[in-house]
Amino acid sequence: MPSGSGSGSGFDPLKSIPDLSGKIILVTGGTAGLGQQSVVHLARHNPSHIYFNGRNARQADHVIQEVTASGSRSTLRFLECDFTSLASVRAAADTVVAEQDHLDLLMANAGVMDLPPSLTKDGYELQFGRCSADPRGVILTSAAFRAVPIAFDDLKTTQDNFRVMGGIMRYGQSKLADLLLAKELARRYPAITTVAVTPGMVQTDLVRKQTGIRYGITWLSAYLTQGGFIETDRGAYSQLWCVATPKEKLVPGALYEPVGVLSKMSSKHSKDEKLSAQLWEWTDAGLKKWD
Repeated sequence: MPSGSGSGSGFDPLKSIPDLSGKIILVTGGTAGLGQQSVVHLARHNPSHIYFNGRNARQADHVIQEVTASGSRSTLRFLECDFTSLASVRAAADTVVAEQDHLDLLMANAGVMDLPPSLTKDGYELQFGRCSADPRGVILTSAAFRAVPIAFDDLKTTQDNFRVMGGIMRYGQSKLADLLLAKELARRYPAITTVAVTPGMVQTDLVRKQTGIRYGITWLSAYLTQGGFIETDRGAYSQLWCVATPKEKLVPGALYEPVGVLSKMSSKHSKDEKLSAQLWEWTDAGLKKWD
């Protein structure tokens, strides 16, 4: 990406994100929450194309209308895609590959959190399943990655053996996978600047859908760690900072906190290079049938 702000202090996406003319961007989870805000902010800087996916075509229309009303000259393309189905993911990927010869930025946003035990259409635990001059990968994770390792033997079950706070434990497992993916992408493909981002405790639909004691725990955690929830618009600043910052000021494979802070958060499992490689091989094997 072009040069931009190198510091998170005083980050303003309108001023700090550089001109993105000619850039081709793919934002997953772009119809709501942090993904939607990212699409809107990025479009103001005139990339050539923004592809964004989701399952809600009506909400996608709202995103396109908002971007059009802002005066953006970018071409927006909605990819209806259900991340619980690898066939749907493959179809969306084929569309991008057919229309473009490269991507400049992949921004991968989370989509579900703290769900009851369930499986994807391909039989994986639900929460887990989901080149240019300066290509970037920005992978969204969460502080919940510290909660649990990856139980590979159980990933094709609903993992209802997580008796205590099962939804949070399954969510934490998926977020550990996101962080390890960023690390492994950075290691295997050094020409692509890949980082992980935890946006903090943001008041998105993922949080609003929580009820009872689960919401109470989330609210208390947000209050104790950061004085309350971050609003959705500002919640996207951390991932946008990773787009705006010159690549020489980013640490490939690192985790960043709001806004632009190199995180010291870690766990035994997040530092396990063998686990990272195992996750890569497990994922690769699962995708073989879609080659």
